[in-house]
Amino acid sequence: MTDSHPMPPATLTPQEARQRLAQVEQLMVAYRSAIDEVETKLRVLQREFTHANSYNPIENVSTRLKSMDSLLRKARRRGCTKIDDVRTHITDVAGVRIVCSFTRDVYRVRDLLLAQHDVTLLSEKDYVAHPKPNGYRSLHLIIEVPVFLSSGAQSVPVEVQLRTIAMDFWASLEHKIYYKYDGHVPEHLLTELTTAADTANRLDADMERLHHEISALRTPGDDVDDALVPEMLRLMSYFDGTSDHP
Repeated sequence: MTDSHPMPPATLTPQEARQRLAQVEQLMVAYRSAIDEVETKLRVLQREFTHANSYNPIENVSTRLKSMDSLLRKARRRGCTKIDDVRTHITDVAGVRIVCSFTRDVYRVRDLLLAQHDVTLLSEKDYVAHPKPNGYRSLHLIIEVPVFLSSGAQSVPVEVQLRTIAMDFWASLEHKIYYKYDGHVPEHLLTELTTAADTANRLDADMERLHHEISALRTPGDDVDDALVPEMLRLMSYFDGTSDHP
C-alpha cells in the first residue's frame, strides 16, 4: 500500500482525517498480526520441546505493541511523512521478548527461529557476546514475517529480543532505576549496575555449567516414572496392532 499523503498532514478535512486514521489502524492490525505469527512459531517450538525432549529452553515469551500515539511521536522524530516511511524506518513497533534458561539456549532458539523459511533476518545486534558499556546483555533481531490480510500478503518487521533469566532481571532493574531518576542516574548507582551485570553473567555461566553436569549424570528414561510404563505400553499397543481391545 503506497500513501503519497503526509502523515500527519498539515491540514485535514474531517473525512481525510478519518481516512488517515483508518490507514494507521490498518497498519497496527498488520503489526499485531505479525506478533501473533511469531508467537505461534514459538508456541510450536515450546510444545515440541516439552513433548519430544526432556528440556524446554524457552522460559517465557512476552510481547508488546507500540501505542498509536507513541508510534506517531516517533514517526515525527524520525521525519516519517508517509505510511510507507513508518514501515521502512521504524522497526520496533512490534516486539517479542524470549527469555531462555541459559546463554546457549539464546542462540539455539535464535537459530531455530531463523531456520523457518518464511522468517527473514533484517538485522542482528549481539549484546550477549558484546555487551554495552553499562553491562546490558541481550540478542536483538529484526526479522520480517508474512501477514496474510484480506488485502493480500504483507511482510512486517518484528523486533525480537532473546536473553536469559539473569539478563532479563538485570535489564528490568536498570529500566526501573532510569525511570525513577528520569535518566539522570547517580554515578555510584551506574557503577553498581555494571558490577551487577558482571555478577549476572557469572551466574549464567555457573548455572549453565551445573545444568550440563546434571544432564551428563542422567540416563535415558530418567524422566519417565516407572509406574507409568505399563500404561504407556498399553496405549502404544493401540497403534502397533497388538492390543486385544476393539
